[in-house]
Amino acid sequence: MTGSTPKPTVDLRELAFYASPERACGYLEQRRSMSLFADPTATMSNRLYSQLALYGFRRSGQYLYRPACPGCDSCIPMRIPIARFRPNRSQRRCLAANADLSERVVEPAFREEHFRLYRRYIRRRHPGGGMDDPDPERYVSFLTSAWSDTRFYEYRCDRRLMAVAVVDHLERGLSAVYTYFEPEARARGLGTFAILRQIETARREGHPWVYLGYWIPECDKMRYKQHFRPFEIYRDGSWQETPPPRERGRR
Repeated sequence: MTGSTPKPTVDLRELAFYASPERACGYLEQRRSMSLFADPTATMSNRLYSQLALYGFRRSGQYLYRPACPGCDSCIPMRIPIARFRPNRSQRRCLAANADLSERVVEPAFREEHFRLYRRYIRRRHPGGGMDDPDPERYVSFLTSAWSDTRFYEYRCDRRLMAVAVVDHLERGLSAVYTYFEPEARARGLGTFAILRQIETARREGHPWVYLGYWIPECDKMRYKQHFRPFEIYRDGSWQETPPPRERGRR
């Protein structure tokens, strides 16, 4: 659905919000960032999370936040409308290339095998980004919370763990929290594959949206999100749809 945001079932007028201190932006050079946090002392629930997602909020650990950077609105909340999404040619090839992977859903908990893959992924894909020396405690606190409906989706080639997608199940959608995968298997497009599988899961379960967090058009690392079209962005108090691109050879 685009247009006006549905009336929340939780009275958000009773919820306080707090701005974080300014800090260096982790995505755009020479920018300053600030976040708006839902009151961390309030009673959090998956229902409250589901309602705040309608206003562009996202979960990190136990916190719900939305960018509120002074003089900058480059971080754009983004979601995929499941009913209108169709994979493009490249995405269909990605699904075919990973047809040999099995999927298993497990509870959100620390697993040594997961953590080893996470460390390899962070050190290869995000060196020097402040996350490249993780420890088990920070890993768990970043990806899980006590109140969210979070699930870990494992993808394996035979017994080898290839990827883990951390996904929050909201009342009316899925939220892609984080995906990490085998850095040596870059040709598989495992990040794209994980999103496509979440779209398939949302469609099967009757959810209208998959939330992809924040799209930052100026940031190379975030541009992959724009290939999942059509998508909706949250601007000026409402969700607005972008048109799907025309594939080559189509008229």
